Amino acid sequence: MRKVICTEDKHLTDNSSLGMNTQITHRVFGRNTPEAVNSANAEMERLEKIMSRYIPESEISLINQFSGIKPVKVCDEVYRVLSYANELSGICDGLFDVTIGPLVDLWNYKHAPGVPEEADISQALSLVGYCDLLLNPSVGTAGLGKQGQSIDLGGVGKGFASDRIIEIFKCYDIVSAFTNIGGNVSALGNKPDGTPWMVGIRHPRQEGCLLGAVPVTGRSVVTSGDYERYFIDREGVRRHHILSPVTGYPAQAGLISATVISDSAMLADALSTLAFVSGLERGAGFIKRFPGTEAIMVDEHQQIYITHGLKGCFQPAVHISTKII
Repeated sequence: MRKVICTEDKHLTDNSSLGMNTQITHRVFGRNTPEAVNSANAEMERLEKIMSRYIPESEISLINQFSGIKPVKVCDEVYRVLSYANELSGICDGLFDVTIGPLVDLWNYKHAPGVPEEADISQALSLVGYCDLLLNPSVGTAGLGKQGQSIDLGGVGKGFASDRIIEIFKCYDIVSAFTNIGGNVSALGNKPDGTPWMVGIRHPRQEGCLLGAVPVTGRSVVTSGDYERYFIDREGVRRHHILSPVTGYPAQAGLISATVISDSAMLADALSTLAFVSGLERGAGFIKRFPGTEAIMVDEHQQIYITHGLKGCFQPAVHISTKII
């Protein structure tokens, strides 16, 4: 759905569509906005066709199909995403790992009746390991070392797409825009009135409520939380979709939400997942390795922690208190 408003001094295009199995919205100001949005939507479709593991002809699917058999020639974008993910995996000793596909399939939140058998988890876990992702920069190939291994870009793909959308907007001389890909928010410049874009941070336990908001100018905001896709098991444990590549189970590191603010949506996407899986202290440590990157983390007691760079910037909702980490 698209809405275009044109006056003498303002051109605005609002666009909403489905892609990458989620809702995508753009709010774009400036001349050439319809063309910019058309190009952005076309790019989203193209990236999904090459990166979705659920499309049999995609390059990621081909890598998975030929796991343990042979590497696959991939395009520059796929190679860059895989190389970036593997580099981050090395930094965090595998707490973030795109070869987590076998576990994602096992914990199928749309169709799984409950917690998988421990033996099945162990089997799937044996196939997870970023060191088995074989990248050859000289010929541009990617492969997996063991049969049955598979890549899932759920922790980095939408971030890469968000960065590409912002690049496209810039090519059309757009200086003010806001894009939201399933909760991955990226802003280009400020709002037309010169004030920063305000991004609300969802409360992980109060439906329809916000923890607060953070102003952003030309930055991205991505949240990972246990409240989107989950089920409650027989013991009353919340089994969410953010899996630990170390334990094979939904991550239980003491956080229920982790939001990362960064110049790069791909980095924010990956780091929000990594922080959630790592926990408060380790997650903050990883985030500090990337200058200019900030975070808002909520622990299981609903205490909110913000990194130092957000002091005086994050605007908490009424009755919300924060601690600096």
